[in-house]
Amino acid sequence: MTSSDPLRPSDHIDGDGAAITQPRLGFVGWLRWGWRQLTSMRTAIILLLVLAIAAIPGSIFPQRMADPNGVTQWETDNPDLFPVLDAMGMFDVYLSPWFSAIYLLLFISLVGCVIPRIKHHIKALQARPPRTPARLARLEDHREVVRPSAGEDADAEASRSIDVAQKQLKALGYRVERYDTATKSGRTYSVSAERGYWRETGNLIFHLALVGVLITVGVGGSFAYTGQRVVVEGQTFVNTLLDYESMNRGRFVGDDALSPYSMTLDSFDVTYQEYGSAASGQAGDFSANVTVRENGETREDAVRVNHPLDIAGDKIYLLGNGYAPTITVRNADDEVVYSNSVPFLPQDNALTSLGVIKVTDGMPEQLGIAAFLYPSAVKLESGAYASAHGDLLAPLLTLRIYEGDLGIDDGTPRSVYVLDTEELTPIVGDESGAPSIELQPGETAELPDGRGSVTFEDESPVGATDFTQSVKRFASLQVHHDASAVWVLVFALLALAGLMLALFIPRRRMWVKASVAEGSNGSDAKSAVRLEYAGLARGEDPTLGAAVHDLAAGHARLLDSSSSETTRK
Repeated sequence: MTSSDPLRPSDHIDGDGAAITQPRLGFVGWLRWGWRQLTSMRTAIILLLVLAIAAIPGSIFPQRMADPNGVTQWETDNPDLFPVLDAMGMFDVYLSPWFSAIYLLLFISLVGCVIPRIKHHIKALQARPPRTPARLARLEDHREVVRPSAGEDADAEASRSIDVAQKQLKALGYRVERYDTATKSGRTYSVSAERGYWRETGNLIFHLALVGVLITVGVGGSFAYTGQRVVVEGQTFVNTLLDYESMNRGRFVGDDALSPYSMTLDSFDVTYQEYGSAASGQAGDFSANVTVRENGETREDAVRVNHPLDIAGDKIYLLGNGYAPTITVRNADDEVVYSNSVPFLPQDNALTSLGVIKVTDGMPEQLGIAAFLYPSAVKLESGAYASAHGDLLAPLLTLRIYEGDLGIDDGTPRSVYVLDTEELTPIVGDESGAPSIELQPGETAELPDGRGSVTFEDESPVGATDFTQSVKRFASLQVHHDASAVWVLVFALLALAGLMLALFIPRRRMWVKASVAEGSNGSDAKSAVRLEYAGLARGEDPTLGAAVHDLAAGHARLLDSSSSETTRK
């Protein structure tokens, strides 16, 4: 009895029931397999997405290269979490080993993917368009037209119609190849046309441009540098390594790579929204007005938000601003032991600002002063102060003073914006029993137990009638030098152009075939020409049907025009 169940592999004559044994790849085989996986387009796309995801922490956490003060503040606000994130490279994302590994893998994947495709594309450009299919009617986009022969020789007219179609397709940008064949029923004339190679060319341009961006960013970063400097009104910044507060240099940037120039911050202008408006009291525009000295020449210019200043190939950006109150401290002998304009860090939109003053010499013990500046001070119901406006309408400075060892003399680096009071003794404010010192510009307060005095200097010009110019302002500047930026832009534009070509240029093939048809009267006289038009797209091409229709209509017009000229002759 014969079973109707399908046979298993072991039921066949040559089946022995043994399991299929896969050949062992070996070490070289596994390397080849890994290389093919790495250089596949799918892997390149995945690595590109992974790189974009890996760059997200760089926009969430402050980076040492761009915002070292922000890193310091983040460490102060999150002392327990900071060491963990710092070990993971969250504050140096773009210099971390894991980000560099993704970057290099993407570069290798793109290069390994593009090179074989370039070779294949060159061969495709050199190849002839494919032969005309024997049965064009099988294609979805197909049209057939029978034209009566104007003359006695229909075969010659069929050949001439293909000559016209060949010129028409060339004018439309197709690569054409003539294919004529002889059959039992007569000769068949056809032209094969192909276009859309710019689509693959654009695809390759896009990927090569990405490789160019990766190379430019990688190599250009080795010759780039970024530095930060806080400049108070009236101060001069000199473009030397010693004058920067922080500097991040590429590995190939030498000590003599910086261009010689200097810049003085003459004034810092801020415009505020008018009272009564929806954004009343908010700053609207910032302008750091500077005097630049370069190559013996002096000029005046300004640094604005989103409008960097170009000096000797460097771009100078405005990162932040605030107030820099001038504080003078005198000892018991009325000698000045400290006098400086100290940049205070803004804490809110009304520019309530926090500053730290460290007096290291001239006093019996070192002094640490934690100060708050309220540009437009108002007293709350709780007794605390707040600022109602960012401008200097009623400036007030409050001071808490500590004495003891500031930890500077032991060589340990300390932030100028942080005061560690754990080992210090409060003498004014806090738990000292004495109230905090409150000063307006020009006022002086005595320190406890005859230690001396502290003065909040009034920087107003002579003849001033209000406090609007009583406190100096500072500008936080970033100096960035990167000669590769132009090339990054060029490659980015090339990538965009290649992407547009790849998206909007269709890859298609067109055929026109002509053969002699039997006469309509059923006789053996061959008196008509059968024309077939067909198209085939590589990928999605919703306009292919319309293109075949337009080709047939245009061909008919050209044939009619050609027939009219022949008749006139």
